[in-house]
Amino acid sequence: MKNVYTVRQVNSYIKNMFAQDFMLNRIYVKGEVSNLKYHTSGHIYFSLKDESGTIACVMFAGSRSGLSFRMEEGQQIIVLGVVDVYARDGKYQLYARKIVRDGVGLLYERFELLKKELQEMGMFAPEYKQKIPKYIRRLGVVTAPTGAAVRDIINITKRRNPFVQIILYPALVQGEGAAESIVKGIHALEAEKVDVMIVGRGGGSIEDLWAFNEEAVARAIFDCRVPVISAVGHETDTTIADYVADLRAPTPSAAAELAVYEYSEVKEQILNCESLLRRAINQKLLNERMHLEHSRLKLQTLHPRQKLNEKRQRAVDAENTLRSLMERHLTKEKHRLALCAERMKGLSPLEKLSQGYSYVCNAQGQNIKKTDQVREGDLLQIYVTDGQIETYVTGTVKLEGERGQSSHKQ
Repeated sequence: MKNVYTVRQVNSYIKNMFAQDFMLNRIYVKGEVSNLKYHTSGHIYFSLKDESGTIACVMFAGSRSGLSFRMEEGQQIIVLGVVDVYARDGKYQLYARKIVRDGVGLLYERFELLKKELQEMGMFAPEYKQKIPKYIRRLGVVTAPTGAAVRDIINITKRRNPFVQIILYPALVQGEGAAESIVKGIHALEAEKVDVMIVGRGGGSIEDLWAFNEEAVARAIFDCRVPVISAVGHETDTTIADYVADLRAPTPSAAAELAVYEYSEVKEQILNCESLLRRAINQKLLNERMHLEHSRLKLQTLHPRQKLNEKRQRAVDAENTLRSLMERHLTKEKHRLALCAERMKGLSPLEKLSQGYSYVCNAQGQNIKKTDQVREGDLLQIYVTDGQIETYVTGTVKLEGERGQSSHKQ
């Protein structure tokens, strides 16, 4: 016989098939609790049943953090877990990770479960958040094509910056197929290479907003290479998409204001920067001109020509000083010479003659000072101011008082 397999091989094959099934690796199953047993090891063994069948379940002690209440027989619960084959017995069972009560508050419990799971995976971590660009040209919007949300986004964008291009992906935002539609919109706008993306819708109940709590939407936002701003509902509404997005806006209107810069403000800033830059450039040029002028003056001061001119000026000053000293000295000497001349003039015979005196000498030119030097008949020459007079001695008279004697000769 061909193709005969052992029980172990069959069980292993079936186990591998279960392991490769994506749905069975993460599945929500609801039913009624039966055969409940809390083991001393911390494990919980139970069965889930409904009107058509039963499935064995186990929650190991390491997964007990996913259970927030004590289970009891007959409870209606929802179990998140993995369906796998226990190869030894050849039976499949549900390995529970999270357990919540069914009925009232189910959506909130599912919300909290998924939130906790994604948080543990690090999808809410700040280090994975992308920075929203300050200046954009193309804005992508994933939302319903009609309604207040898209109108608010368009109006605010055009008011803040009419030059920004808006690319709208008309998506279903509630009901069946909404999550898949939102995911397709995110991928489509990412392919369009928009600068930033707004994903959101207007307000509503938790059921209306549930598409934004789906794991597929959360993963699409997390994996998107374009920065995503979530804008779901009103300010009090919070979804999984808000936690995963790079930035949460309380409303679609606020998202548009966060994504689109105010053109008029930027224009004014540019003009102010231009003015500041011009002033800075002018001040820099002024400083450089002053520095250049200072350097020029410094070089001019140190130039050999300047030194030569300085030496020349010193020579001129010395010449002027010497000339002044010489002139003062000459003036002083002229004055002294004039004094000497006046003194000499007072001693000059000619000066005496001009004062009424005369000079008498004999024929031999001897000055006659006394009567004893002449005889009667001697020729005498008398010099006066305007000439000389020749005369003969006819007699002499000796003045009285000279040696106490007086005489008279004829």
